[in-house]
Amino acid sequence: MRKPARALALSLAALAPVTLSACGSSAASDDKSVTVYSADGLKGENGNGWYDKVFEDFEKKTGIKVQYVEGGSGEMVQRAAREKANTQADVLVTLPPFIQQADDKGLLTAYEPKGADQVDGAGRAPDGTWTSVVNNYFGFVRNKKELKDPPTTWEDLLDPGFKEKVQYSTPGVAGDGTAVLIKALHDFGGREPAMAYLKKLQTNNVGPSASTGKLAPKVDKGELLVANGDVQMNFAQSKDMPNLAIWFPAREGGRPTTFALPYAAGLVADAPHSENGRKLLDFLLSEQAQRDVSAVGGGFAARKDIQATDANAVELAALMEGVEVFEPNWTEIGDQLDSYIDAWKSATGS
Repeated sequence: MRKPARALALSLAALAPVTLSACGSSAASDDKSVTVYSADGLKGENGNGWYDKVFEDFEKKTGIKVQYVEGGSGEMVQRAAREKANTQADVLVTLPPFIQQADDKGLLTAYEPKGADQVDGAGRAPDGTWTSVVNNYFGFVRNKKELKDPPTTWEDLLDPGFKEKVQYSTPGVAGDGTAVLIKALHDFGGREPAMAYLKKLQTNNVGPSASTGKLAPKVDKGELLVANGDVQMNFAQSKDMPNLAIWFPAREGGRPTTFALPYAAGLVADAPHSENGRKLLDFLLSEQAQRDVSAVGGGFAARKDIQATDANAVELAALMEGVEVFEPNWTEIGDQLDSYIDAWKSATGS
């Protein structure tokens, strides 16, 4: 979610240092490596996230080292597109609708990992170019220490008390930032009322952020009171950030809503280490890795045959109780994404 979110002027070159190990031309010549471009959220703040464990387990089992590059979903797709003539990544992991966008741009090649048959049909591409590896839901976070009377609705966030205390990541750059638009379009019933609301919210909004993952620490510290995020990432962060509370804004008088925002992975077309990429995709959907999604990563297993019963899974199920889950039309969103982003820029002056 798991990025996602993206501001736009951020230098892509600056992303390279955010790696488990350096990524560069040497990786392309190393037969014992695999390069992953991923939306943020699955790597732990302190090396204790799902990626951290799964990548370590994968290297121990195969001897293949993971070279990891992280950024917003849109940024990762942009980077892969820019490198299309000299492909660097082997595996791409982004939130929707960016995984569909990558597919449309011809950046992915068909490969259905072992275990993909246990992933719900909505969680994988009909042509096998991508498969969800971690299920997730869009959400917001708030500072439960500072907010004695916490917000529950979109309208609450317009209160002057939230002046420069609200921030959401940049739509079109981050997957979770784009999700703000998707939820607003649904909750407010269309483009015009959604943009009218976001225009009003801009009075309290701090401004753009390319990374959703950087917002939660600010909320925990009280620099912000509210920010967007996603359940998996924020649940994992809350283990080290005691002031975070996950919530789902409702329309005034309505029910809280959310929608599935899975981390979806695909094999990059013309990947320098395509066989290693296939092995990693298989591993991400393996039974143990999928059980670790909740136990370690604080997310929801992508495989429907994995019935997690760990403490995190129980807590996550309770968090989702009473929340209405709607299903976006990802085809329509993909077709209209540029126009939605343009409308958001016009409404907010971004």
